[in-house]
Amino acid sequence: MTAARQVDVLVVGAGPAGLATAARLAAAGAGRVVIVDRETQAGGAPRHSAHGGYGTLLHPLTGPAYARLLVTATRQAGATVRTGVTALDWAGPLALHTLGAEGPGTITARAVVLATGARERPRAARLVPGTRPAGVYTTGELQQAVHLHGQRIGTRAVVVGAEDVSYAAADTVRAAGATVVAILTDLPGPQTTPARAADARLRHGTALLTGTTVAELLGHGRLSGVRVRHRDGRTAVLPCDTVVFTGDFVPDHELARRGGLALDPGTRGPAVDGALRTSRPGVFAVGSVLHAVESAATAVREGAHAAGAVLDHLAGIDHLADADQLSGADRADAVPLLVDPPLRWIAPNRVTPADRLSYVLRTATRLTRPVLRVTQNGRVLHRERLWTAVLPNRTLRLPAGWTHRVDPQDGPVHVSVQP
Repeated sequence: MTAARQVDVLVVGAGPAGLATAARLAAAGAGRVVIVDRETQAGGAPRHSAHGGYGTLLHPLTGPAYARLLVTATRQAGATVRTGVTALDWAGPLALHTLGAEGPGTITARAVVLATGARERPRAARLVPGTRPAGVYTTGELQQAVHLHGQRIGTRAVVVGAEDVSYAAADTVRAAGATVVAILTDLPGPQTTPARAADARLRHGTALLTGTTVAELLGHGRLSGVRVRHRDGRTAVLPCDTVVFTGDFVPDHELARRGGLALDPGTRGPAVDGALRTSRPGVFAVGSVLHAVESAATAVREGAHAAGAVLDHLAGIDHLADADQLSGADRADAVPLLVDPPLRWIAPNRVTPADRLSYVLRTATRLTRPVLRVTQNGRVLHRERLWTAVLPNRTLRLPAGWTHRVDPQDGPVHVSVQP
C-alpha cells in the first residue's frame, strides 16, 4: 500500500547543500520541512572524506565531523531527515514517488528542492579499454571502502587526474597503507595549488605524469598494471594493482531530466536563475547538481541563499513571475547567461536584474591574469582583471554586482575572457 504524505518543503539529497537549505527553512518557520536521501546516513560526500579542509580557518574540521555538524544543526532546527529513502520519479508538479524501508510512498510539497549532487564518471563511462579486473575505483568508492568500511585495497595505485580531488584520493591511498605509483593527467600541469602539488612530489615522492592518458587496463582477476599513452604517442606500462579514476564529475540530474526541467548544456545540470529557481514553478536546485563539483562551503552558501527564495515562494511573494505564470529559468525577465570559449560553463546560467548570488565558472585551458568581460548585445555590463592564473578544474568566481544593468528584452548575456 502506498503511503501519501503532505509537507511544506521536500528536499531531495542530504549532502551539505540539502542540509543547509533544510536547516535554514526549518529555522525560519517554513512549516514541515522533510529531507530524504537514499544513503543510510545523511551528510553526503564529506561523511567519507576523512581529511581536513572543511569548516573554517579558526575551526577546521574533517569531512565526517563537518557532516555530523550539518546533520545535527538540521535536526535541531526542526527539519525531518529521512535516510534510506529514494526519490524515484515525479508524481505531479510538486510531488515525488519514493521508496524506503516502509515501502513505496508519495510525498507532495508546496516546494521541492533538488540537492542530488554529482558523481564521478567511472571507467566504463570514460571508455577505457582492457580487461575487467578487481582494483578499479572512483574517488568516492575508494573513500567509502577505506574510511567507512575499513576494507583493504591493493599495494600500488595509479591515480588518474591531477585536481584537488585527485590529491585527496592519493592521501586516501596512502592512509590505506598503499603506495601511489603516479598521478597522471592529460593536461599540461596539475590543477591544484602549487603547495599541494609540491608536497606530493617532494614529501611523498609521487610522480606526476602530464599530457598522459590511460590507454588500457591490464590483468585478469586482479589489476596488474595500466598502459598509458603520452602526448607524443609513446606508451608505457605502469605496474600496479589499483587504479583510481578521479574528477570528471557529472551532475546527478536524473530527477531533473525525468521531470522535464530545462537543463543547461554547459553544466548539464538544471538551468537556474540567481535565486536558484528552475524552469518549473516551485522547484529549486542547489549544490553540485548545478555545477559538478564545488566545495562543501559553496554548497552550504547556495543552500542558505535558496532558502530565501523558497520562503518567498511559500509566502506568494514571487514578484518576478509574470502574468503567464512563468518561473525560474523560463520567466520573462530571465535571460540566458552564456560563456564563450575557452570558458566551459557558468552557474547560475540564467540572469535577472535582481540576482545577487555570485557566479562560478570553469575554463578549459590555463588563463594567466585574464580580463573577464560581461556583455549584452554589445553593451559592456562588467569588466575586471584577475590577478592570478586560472586553471582547468578549479573555480573561477564572478561577482553579481552588474546584474541590475541587464535588460530583459535585450537578448542573452555573454561572459568572455581577454588576455
